[in-house]
Amino acid sequence: MYEYQYRIPVSKRELIRVEGLTKHFPIRAGLFQRTVNFVRAVDDVSFTIYEGETLGLVGETGCGKTTIGRAMLRLIEPTAGSVSFGGREILHLSGREMKDVRREMQIIFQDPYASLDPRAPIGESVMEGLNIHGIGTPEQRFEIMLNVLRWVGLEDYHARRYPHEFSGGQRQRIGIARALALTPKFIICDEPVSALDVSIQSQILNMLKEAQSEFNLTYLFIAHNLSVVHHISNRVAVMYLGKIVELTTRDELYRNPLHPYTKALMSAIPIPNPRLKRERTLLKGDIPSALNPPKGCRFHTRCPVAMDICSQEEPEFREVQIGHWAACWLAA
Repeated sequence: MYEYQYRIPVSKRELIRVEGLTKHFPIRAGLFQRTVNFVRAVDDVSFTIYEGETLGLVGETGCGKTTIGRAMLRLIEPTAGSVSFGGREILHLSGREMKDVRREMQIIFQDPYASLDPRAPIGESVMEGLNIHGIGTPEQRFEIMLNVLRWVGLEDYHARRYPHEFSGGQRQRIGIARALALTPKFIICDEPVSALDVSIQSQILNMLKEAQSEFNLTYLFIAHNLSVVHHISNRVAVMYLGKIVELTTRDELYRNPLHPYTKALMSAIPIPNPRLKRERTLLKGDIPSALNPPKGCRFHTRCPVAMDICSQEEPEFREVQIGHWAACWLAA
């Protein structure tokens, strides 16, 4: 299905460090709209992304993946924690200072149509960031816009067309072009292929890999599809109900998953051979509410191997093996 299988060299130089990132959304009620509870969307999440790598972030819908990405860029303000980009703490920067940082940190949204202005030609949308940051002359900005549109496979005349005149795959190409226009170092890919047909998915994924190699990009790739994550990622973080429960290299995760939740996800990956059957791990019950997460390990209410301690104490997210982190009492 996918064409590019190469891996660009990953530097051991740290580009982004996230420590204790937390985002709680207040629930307000009553005449005076007092805060009565919080949705614990992201709860004390920590990880590192190295230059040139792709960190895949997977998990069920509503586990907090997109919230992490938006909080890292301060599209929503985190409740607590630290985000360091290139050694610079960004959560306490002023608006003017954050504007400079955002030139190097871009995002590709899940729904490209919703992220484009329906009243503006796509050429203006791609040039918007160039205009905001005052890059070059108007003629130079126009030429940059045409160049990135050509790079993603569109023609010059497409710059005058509106978002509704394009297919879903073309709109996602426009989203990629808009992210590349500012020549960033880091891009958050927020489920960029989940709404596309399989054939179009492969084109977009191969384009992202080619862009990473050509422009020396670093990605946080958020997705549901584990096959897609396996193809594009160097390391993978598995998330459940606001917390990361496992983090390791792509090959190690698929060969030796340690957390029961990761094992359940792996068992759901289809095998492209009708004669082979994978032993499924079926999870019982529904995901608990982020309004009132379970005490102890948040997965224990659905875990097939839960012990008494799992419902009483939360396991530490620790390095169980070299480069392999997990939060489970059974992880050896």
